[in-house]
Amino acid sequence: MQKFCKYLLVSPAVCGVMLFVNTAAFAGETSSTSEINQPQVLANPDARATNIAPDEKMAQVTSVSQFSDVQPTDWAFQALQSLVERYGCIAGYPNSTYRGNRALTRYEFAAGLNACLNRVNELIATATGDLVNKQDLATLQKLQADFSAELATLRGRVDAVEARTAELEANRFSTTTKLNGEVVIAIASVISGNTVNGEKVNQNTVLADRVRLNLDTSFTGQDLLRTRLQATNLDPFSQTATFTPEGDLRFAGGNNSNGVVIDALLYQFPLGKKTGVTLEANAGAIDDFTNTVNPYLDGDGGTGALSHFGTRNPIYYLVNGTGIGIKHEFSDNLELSLGYLANDAASPQLGSGLFNGAYGAMAQLTVKPSNQITLGLTYINAYKNTFFANGSGGSNNANDNILQNASSNSYGIEASFQPSSKFVIGGWAGLTKARVLSVTPGDADIWNYAVTLAFPDLGKKGNIAGIIVGMEPKVTSVSSSLSNAGINKDPDTSYHIEGFYQYSLSDNISITPGIIWLTAPDHNNQNDDIVIGTVRTTFTF
Repeated sequence: MQKFCKYLLVSPAVCGVMLFVNTAAFAGETSSTSEINQPQVLANPDARATNIAPDEKMAQVTSVSQFSDVQPTDWAFQALQSLVERYGCIAGYPNSTYRGNRALTRYEFAAGLNACLNRVNELIATATGDLVNKQDLATLQKLQADFSAELATLRGRVDAVEARTAELEANRFSTTTKLNGEVVIAIASVISGNTVNGEKVNQNTVLADRVRLNLDTSFTGQDLLRTRLQATNLDPFSQTATFTPEGDLRFAGGNNSNGVVIDALLYQFPLGKKTGVTLEANAGAIDDFTNTVNPYLDGDGGTGALSHFGTRNPIYYLVNGTGIGIKHEFSDNLELSLGYLANDAASPQLGSGLFNGAYGAMAQLTVKPSNQITLGLTYINAYKNTFFANGSGGSNNANDNILQNASSNSYGIEASFQPSSKFVIGGWAGLTKARVLSVTPGDADIWNYAVTLAFPDLGKKGNIAGIIVGMEPKVTSVSSSLSNAGINKDPDTSYHIEGFYQYSLSDNISITPGIIWLTAPDHNNQNDDIVIGTVRTTFTF
């Protein structure tokens, strides 16, 4: 570097300018574009090695001692110190490093030089020009002339970028709406199991898809109007292959032969600093306004667990449809969620509508004793609402024979403990007490529980491995009136065992192989064990 300074005929102080050159000034002139060749390299060639975002601004320093990698024994130390104290035109990386040994381009040098020239002009304009050494000023003027071509090129590129940005802003379809989407393409099959409830299990391999486009609109910067368009072509396996609600895949359901429908329509807005309101016009779900206390595993089918059951406590699925949700934060450690959603709110027919048809109402306290622990205490009141109809599984007996014609009260507890950034253990337990309202009234208890393990960033950042072991909703007891009417408790216990590994190919593409093993499906030992295999590929944009 000393030879390079002699070649340019500059003093040590000015040579420090060359060492100073970093992306602070350069990024400031080009941050709005990707037109510049190799922007990430020019913006910060060492970003990947030092975990610094390429577009992160550099911090102005007031003392050379603020640089952790600059020592008084360094040959350029005095030059850097002079530039800091006399001119104040030295900037460093956010992690307090200077990285003076890395290579720089002529464009970078020109940008840094221009920043120091601007500082010199400020000193002159504020009557502090005596701080500027005349010899250094002459040298700087010579360098400015030598690099005039590069500076002109930079100005031209910035002008072009500004023109392109203005054109894009003038021609974008909306100033308030952003488009994002997700495409799920999956191969799935029942790979083991022959008969369930007297039906022959179908083991054909399928290739299915689900496409979602979200139009996210904000009118105030704090609210959200979401309009989701969806197309899918896969029915739940419970209807076509396994004949039990247990083990249904999260990304399946609502097959419309890839016809486009409005899947979700909601509006969220703040009501004060601590309260958020969610209005659900269509396909509302409890996770829109409630913490389901299952981090990393609770996903929309494109991410997280493969099954409905592995995603969250099944009692949450008793609240869905059209209505309102409210979340209030008493503090960082205590939160209250309230919600009411009706299943057939748009129908004026008898036994339907917003208040006279099937519905789910909920209340939940979410407590965070520490940053590592989260607890949820949930209560849900539902009417003629089933687990299966809303995708969470359980036995046919629990859904069709009992909840379809019942008023129910459900109680749940959810927990998550994250002792490290690489490991999370969680789980839940849920009890649904149903009052059957058919010709022969009676009572029934339905239990479910699970233990979950999540391994974030396993293998590399962005990956997730998950394991879910539990019991899907099971009728554990019925009153004598129901038993006399032929509605009995489930005879045996089925266990749901699920494992998956979500591998991130990039920020926008992931591949998730996994399996779901159901022992004694439908809580009946007479049924063959079922193993469902799938490979899910998810594209986000």
